[in-house]
Order: sequence, then structure tokens, then C-alpha cells
Amino acid sequence: MNSSLKIGSIMGIPIKLHITFLLILPVFALVFATNPQPYGFADIGSTTKSYGLSLLTTILLFACILLHELGHSYIAKSYGVEIKDITLLLFGGVSSMEEIPRDPSQEFKMAFAGPLVSLVIGFGLVGLNIAAVIVMPAYEATSLYLMVSILASINIILALFNLIPAFPMDGGRLLRAWYAKRMSYVKATHYAASFGKMFAFIMGVIGLFYNAWLILIAFFVYIGASEEDKATTVTISLEKYIIADVMTKDVLSVPPEMTVEDLSHFMFENKHLGYPVMKGNSLKGIVTFTDIRNILPHERYASLVSDVMTKDVISVPSSSNAAEAFKTMTVNNIGRILVVDDDTVKGILSRTDLMRLLMLSNE
Repeated sequence: MNSSLKIGSIMGIPIKLHITFLLILPVFALVFATNPQPYGFADIGSTTKSYGLSLLTTILLFACILLHELGHSYIAKSYGVEIKDITLLLFGGVSSMEEIPRDPSQEFKMAFAGPLVSLVIGFGLVGLNIAAVIVMPAYEATSLYLMVSILASINIILALFNLIPAFPMDGGRLLRAWYAKRMSYVKATHYAASFGKMFAFIMGVIGLFYNAWLILIAFFVYIGASEEDKATTVTISLEKYIIADVMTKDVLSVPPEMTVEDLSHFMFENKHLGYPVMKGNSLKGIVTFTDIRNILPHERYASLVSDVMTKDVISVPSSSNAAEAFKTMTVNNIGRILVVDDDTVKGILSRTDLMRLLMLSNE
């Protein structure tokens, strides 16, 4: 099931709404509608008016978050980084990038671009309100003044929060970029992640006594820092190896006319959970245990491999490094990948192979 809905494109980047965004939209509107000034519209005219202003403010707020992400994406694209999409989620927005620039100066500029956009929007709205009040003093008592004030405040808070030097906030990437000018990228990531985890621990302790929301944010920060540290270490470690050197070269394959029942026995005998489907020398697809596990036992005799296999084969060339294979597996949520050169299957590489390689390289 696709959990995101594409609503358009900006700068060639698909913009998506995640299902969690659609759930949080009315919640934000409710918060604005039930709080009085200066935090909401509960005491502004009729109920219909207050809810209408609240919904409009919520939509504009997430539009500002989208602009924040576009700030990151614009700088990233200028450095040749591919942006798969921008998705608006429960806690804001996220830009799905091919990779983060390793150059400290590039990463610094890319990370700072988002908060800078939010600051420009926030202080720009403050300036707009001040100018409007000077020209029309009665404007300060209007609901429009209140809405602009709320949006200005939230954008400034959003920028400052993102500048906290802890992953996964932008400040964590700024801190890593600062460290990376003075040490290796892996060590810089480890130091920045450690700072983020320490910050999360302190925030969590404070949350125990003052606000439970801080505990949730602390958990989010701690997990984000840990994942960034682990992912960077894995990626850079795997970049040292070429796929041709770590893949399994003697690839077992199955024909498309094999029954699923025979395939299940074949998997059990050979202790592998995925195989290329070959007809002669022609690659037809790939079949894995995931493809057959939901087929009922009595249906497996009548079902063929060709009925359940995946025809759109994801592959990598043997000349790529192992980090590229790991990234491809992660992005596509698959456990193994075929190694193909000039339409010829040269081998197969599994996530287990890569994890084993990491363990051996660290010994």
C-alpha cells in the first residue's frame, strides 16, 4: 500500500503528502481553533470563522515547511545531488536525497539553507505586520494580523529548533560539517552523533519533570543520531570494496516453468531465499521467499515461478562498490540484488553478505 500521495512537482522534485500529514492536519487546525490569542483563534468571531482561519493557518504553516525543505533541495541540486521527492509528514517535511555531500562546505551550506529559509519567512512576516500597522493602525486588531504573527513565530521557532546541534536536525549536520574540516568524515559523524545523543538524554531527563513531549522529542533525536552514525560508518566502510570481489559468482537459477512447490523444496535444499529466473541465457526475473510465502500449500502445485516472480529486476554492475549495492537494497527494501553486466548475470549479492563483510573488516 502506497502511504504517500503525490500532489505536484517543484523544480522537478515530486511533492508528496504522507498519510500521517492528512491525519495531523485537522489536529493542528483544532489546536489553533481552541486556543485564544495570541496562540489561536478561539475568541475571533464565530466558530466557523475561527475554524476557517485555523485550517488556513495550518495549510500555510505546512507550505512554509515545504519551502524549508525546498531550501535544502535547491542547494543540494546545485551540487549535483538527486532529490527523489519531498514528503510532508506528521512531524514536518523530509527531502529524500540520493546522498549527503561529503564536502564539509557543501554540507554546511545545504544544512543551513532550510533554517535560513524559515528565518527569512519568519522575520519577513514580522516586518510585514510592523509595516502594515504603521500604515493602518487598526490592522493590529484584525484576524489577519494574528494569523501572520502565528506563522512568523512558528517559522522562527522552527529555524531555531532545527539549528540545535543534534541529528536528525539540521544543526547536527552543521556540527558534523564543522568537525569534518578537522578530522575524518566517519569520526566527525561519530562526534556529532554522540553530542546529539547526550543532548537527547538531557532533554529526556528534563521531560520527566516538566513536559512529556520532551521525552518523545528526545527519543526521536536519540534514534536519529544513532541511525546517522551507523549508516555513515556502514557506507564508508563498504566503499572500500568492489562488488565483483564480494558477490557470489556461482549463481543458482530456476526456470520460469518450475512449480512453486518445487521451488520451496529447492530453497530448503540450497539454503538460499532468492534466485534469478532464467530461460536459457535470458534473465526473466527474480523470485524470493517473500514472493511465495503467502501462497497456500495446496495452490503451490498449480502455481508457476513465472506467476509469482518479480519481472522488474533491480541490478548493479560488478564494477560498482559495495556501498552502492547496500544503498540500492535499502532504497528498494530488498534483501538481495543481482549483479548484471551487459545483460549477463555475473553474480548475486545479499544483505547478509554485506553484513558479514563488515564484521570481517572490523576484526
